[in-house]
Amino acid sequence: MATDKRWKLVCYDVRDQARWRKVYRLVRGHGSRVQYSVFRCRLDSRAIERLRWELSKVMAPEDTLLIIDLCPRCSEHVVSTNVEEDWAEDEPTFRVISPPHQDQVPARE
Repeated sequence: MATDKRWKLVCYDVRDQARWRKVYRLVRGHGSRVQYSVFRCRLDSRAIERLRWELSKVMAPEDTLLIIDLCPRCSEHVVSTNVEEDWAEDEPTFRVISPPHQDQVPARE
């Protein structure tokens, strides 16, 4: 079953430092940091629901969470500076491994 992963912009404002660290660790496991409390994550709908559930157990009512879904066309137009990765680039779904050439195979004794 193929999953439809899309870019999400996950932003949060947590009032308590101890809760902030827990939220940071959870979100860090799903994406890369763009700014202090802003992450970019490439997730499918199931993963985003799991992340929201995990965050709901940690965050307090006075904390805020904002998750913005970026369609492929929108993610192509994201402007960012000092960011190494490109938002529009899709993650590879496979990796090609070629067999070694004959001259690279160790000889059997």
